[in-house]
Amino acid sequence: MRAYTLNTYGPDGMTLTDVAEPEVGPGQVKVRVEQIAVNPLDWKIRNGYLAEMLPLPLPAVIGSDIAGTVLEVGDGVADLAAGDPVAGFADSGAFAAVAVTRRERLTKLPDGLDPRLAAALVTSAETAQRVIALLAPAPASTLVVNGAAGAVGSAVTQLLVAAGHRVIGTAGTANHDYLRRLGAVAAGYGDAMPAELRAAAPHGVDGAIDTAGQDFVARVEGLIPADRIVTIVDFAAGARGAIVAGGDPTRLTAETIGTVLEQAAEGAFTVEIDAAYPFGELDRALARSEAGHLRGKLLVAGPSS
Repeated sequence: MRAYTLNTYGPDGMTLTDVAEPEVGPGQVKVRVEQIAVNPLDWKIRNGYLAEMLPLPLPAVIGSDIAGTVLEVGDGVADLAAGDPVAGFADSGAFAAVAVTRRERLTKLPDGLDPRLAAALVTSAETAQRVIALLAPAPASTLVVNGAAGAVGSAVTQLLVAAGHRVIGTAGTANHDYLRRLGAVAAGYGDAMPAELRAAAPHGVDGAIDTAGQDFVARVEGLIPADRIVTIVDFAAGARGAIVAGGDPTRLTAETIGTVLEQAAEGAFTVEIDAAYPFGELDRALARSEAGHLRGKLLVAGPSS
């Protein structure tokens, strides 16, 4: 099958080649990969930034988020069958024609949901629900989402607004109308951000979720207590008292994804697609992710799509 293998760490370390198709084992599912969502974690792994935390036996197929069609199920998998549309996390690597993964890392797609949207929501939906649970805001809180136009940030914003919270979202000026459509008050990223947040929340801010970094925790000192900020990007912020939502990405499951996919199928939840690429242009997608300032998600079509 066609796949990208990471042969050596670095921006030029991946090669498009032919490799053996992974075999399905007990409790596993084999999926034809039709859509791949690119995450910042992917280029960080490729570049070797996480080599000590997540060591890989090279060459390796990397990538995580997929949507596709079940080809085969292993012993013990009774609730999925060949032909079922699914989305989730790929154990064997997403940057390939076929992936194998544990059953608990997949969810079946609701009728009518575009696989592109499903792939785009895999990490966004799981992470958004996990960080909101960590913050555990009181009802009707005033909350800041830093990087609210990104894939995770926009998912967090939609879930918080739907739960009745007042959300102030930070983003570049070009994305402010988008944030307003999601139900948030828009604020900028720049030097004026602390003043803009104070103006938007004269009675104070109850907490924040940081999806963009840029020293957010330090910059809002005196406005938001560090122990009421959850960050998914600023791992050093734990020393300031912030809640760092880290963990092993290989242990994530699709348990919470299904609810958001159901909402998306009904038109009640969405994510923007910043750009979509053919399989042969995966390097361009990773470069675009590394450049940052996305609105929503980057997708790559599977090689047979």
